[in-house]
Amino acid sequence: MRFVRYLYEDQSHYGLLAGGEVTPLAVPPFAGLQPCGSPLALEAVRLLAPCQPSKIIALGLNYRDHAAEMRMALPEEPLIFMKPSTCVIGPGAAIVLPGQSRRVDYEAELAVVIGRKARKVAVAEADAYIWGYTCFNDVTARDLQKKDGQFTRSKSFDTFGPIGPWIETDLPEPEMVTVEAFVNGERRQSSHIGNLVFDVPTLVSFISHIMTLLPGDVIATGTPAGVGPLHAGDVVEIRLGGIGSLSNPVSSDEDSGNPGPSQSGQL
Repeated sequence: MRFVRYLYEDQSHYGLLAGGEVTPLAVPPFAGLQPCGSPLALEAVRLLAPCQPSKIIALGLNYRDHAAEMRMALPEEPLIFMKPSTCVIGPGAAIVLPGQSRRVDYEAELAVVIGRKARKVAVAEADAYIWGYTCFNDVTARDLQKKDGQFTRSKSFDTFGPIGPWIETDLPEPEMVTVEAFVNGERRQSSHIGNLVFDVPTLVSFISHIMTLLPGDVIATGTPAGVGPLHAGDVVEIRLGGIGSLSNPVSSDEDSGNPGPSQSGQL
């Protein structure tokens, strides 16, 4: 199944997407499947970020080829960092290049969305805590990351967490889930999740032994080789095989008026 969040008549809702139609839901899907109202044509609604995470836990150096690209050794344990919920935007919303940075990169990633409260979960039980999967772009101010020596500022600007367009509840075989990034139609990244250093169940278990994961929280599982810069006027697209495609335009801070999350599409 595919679930969305959408804007219709100035109100945000959760919905079930099937056959080009969105069936409204009375409550978030992880709270129970409760259809309400008549289906709407997908073209009649505006898709938002498909979940509202309390936190985003992201992975560094979780693809072997990306670690080689960055000339860094593979981590012995998952290397995690956090992005704030205020960075989240949905499909079609603009990524805003901040004036503080001169190098902002795209990073195509598989995102895991948690469906139930998870604390100290065993690897073998991790699948039971996953609601589904979606596309994520871990936008990064690369120059600030190098300058600061840690990740918080470089990963946390408003609009630096595009996610969507929907949540797919079924994950195909790892070799089938390709992870690709396109900039202005040109492919820049291409790999598949079979190349992850630490797989999805391991990540859910590892993180849940550190912090409690709540429904709607997101684990961004890392990016493959091929990261590169974005410029105002670009359109960046993240494609995950069997899951979907997330596209966002890029604008400068001056062009956008420096919007907050509600202006940029989080809602």
